[in-house]
Amino acid sequence: MKLEEDFKEILNYAHMWNWATDISLMQEIYNQFADSYSILTPFAYCYLEELIRSTTSQYGRELLPDKDGNPIRREVGYGLLKLAIKENKENTEYVKLLNEMKKYFKDSTPDDSGNNRNSVAHGYMHSRFWTKESFEELIHDIARVSKHSGF
Repeated sequence: MKLEEDFKEILNYAHMWNWATDISLMQEIYNQFADSYSILTPFAYCYLEELIRSTTSQYGRELLPDKDGNPIRREVGYGLLKLAIKENKENTEYVKLLNEMKKYFKDSTPDDSGNNRNSVAHGYMHSRFWTKESFEELIHDIARVSKHSGF
């Protein structure tokens, strides 16, 4: 797929109010400024994670504390992928894609602390490895997963 077709596919399935406007803006910025991939990549990762979350029981609900008052943890990164695979096991095409998306989540280690601006509790996407090609690959993979969204 070409990049323009990838963006079109993403927009076909994006939540109209929550994501479509921002994805259109991302596409417009990238078309005008190809070097903008470095500031658009974090947004694309966030969208990928929310897209996956939309296919789980955790989408669209506030996770209230359990009966003992303990907060219920929202799954992220590998945990989110694991939940999505478990809850969508009958959809083998989607599960195969979810397994491929594992490449976008790397476990943080103690050595990563303070080493990159994108460290998060569920892993990281180190900006040193972002390229125009990796951004376009991420957009392509989001397009491949989009038709399975639960928006």
